[in-house]
Amino acid sequence: MTEHRNIQISLPCTGEEEWHAVKDPLMTGWLTQGPKVAEFEKAFAARHNVAYGLATTSCTTALHLILAAMDIGAGDEVIVPAFTWVATANVVLYCGATPIFVDIDPHTFNIDPNQIAAKVTQRTKAIIAVHLFGLCADIDAIKSAAPGVPVIEDAACAAGSAYKGRSAGSLGHAAAFSFHPRKSVTTGEGGMVTTNDNALAEKMNMLRNHGASLSEEQRHKGPQPYLLPEFNLLGFNYRMTDLQGAVGLVQLSKLDRFIAERRSWARYYSENLADIPWLRPPFVPEGYDHSWQAYVCYVDESKAPISRNEIMACLQSKGISTRPGTHAVHMLGLYREKYGLRPEDFPAARDCDQNTMAIPLHNRMTSEDYDYVVTAIKEIV
Repeated sequence: MTEHRNIQISLPCTGEEEWHAVKDPLMTGWLTQGPKVAEFEKAFAARHNVAYGLATTSCTTALHLILAAMDIGAGDEVIVPAFTWVATANVVLYCGATPIFVDIDPHTFNIDPNQIAAKVTQRTKAIIAVHLFGLCADIDAIKSAAPGVPVIEDAACAAGSAYKGRSAGSLGHAAAFSFHPRKSVTTGEGGMVTTNDNALAEKMNMLRNHGASLSEEQRHKGPQPYLLPEFNLLGFNYRMTDLQGAVGLVQLSKLDRFIAERRSWARYYSENLADIPWLRPPFVPEGYDHSWQAYVCYVDESKAPISRNEIMACLQSKGISTRPGTHAVHMLGLYREKYGLRPEDFPAARDCDQNTMAIPLHNRMTSEDYDYVVTAIKEIV
């Protein structure tokens, strides 16, 4: 391989349309949560077949908002997968509750439903099911394993994903999405809660705005300018800005095209990397619509010529960015020390922490980029 490229693990696909979209809020002066956010919420909810969408500052605050609105607190337990981004567990601690880790299915990277029932107690108040890398968790099996326990979707990676014909975000009691730049659609930072529960939506709407009974838009456009909202709840400032909402509307209009492109190139990767004995491509069960936020492989170090880390370093030297899939939360210092956890407590999460590798997949790559990545991986001997 003589050429050298610089291929990022992910790049947001933004341009002139997003640039022009922020002009309206800038010119009107309505920069904080307002009409653009409301329009974005409505469009996002419609796309994911739910009644309510509530925009937030991030997926982390969206998850926290859900737990707070469900009154989860000290003494309560929330089941979370051991292999996920740390925020999934952190939000449980924010509420004073205890995260209860469950190992994953190493083929899907999602929580293993067969291991949930043994972790359910009288203190279990919710299960956070993560749709990791854009593949939905097996929601029906999770609900069967813990009847009556509310399921919250951590859909950070899953805008546009589907499970057995149903949209991510509509599968549980509530869901949280991310619009971080590494996601399929972005607002820079930002998140969204979706739910079909009217009472929960009303409570979250107040909690994200300091607990106010009246929104900023209602107050400023109403006929009684002397009114201030009543505050009966201890809330937060988790509001999205109208600048982000304007960008989000443009990005959402491109979501289906983005996913179609990613799906096509994910198929290309899987077909062209299939003959490498030490590399396991992602697995997609029948009936699942993967949105391909990331293309995450598993490196079998018993067959690989060099270690996962050495493979990643080799690709980096050729201008190809890679990343570990994510981390095993139970192996992170905070959780390891707080709960006395050992790596072997959740062996599948431990192995995926050490052996997964995300390779570049995003909407600004060219066909030459994909060819270059495949060739570089095949040259590792």
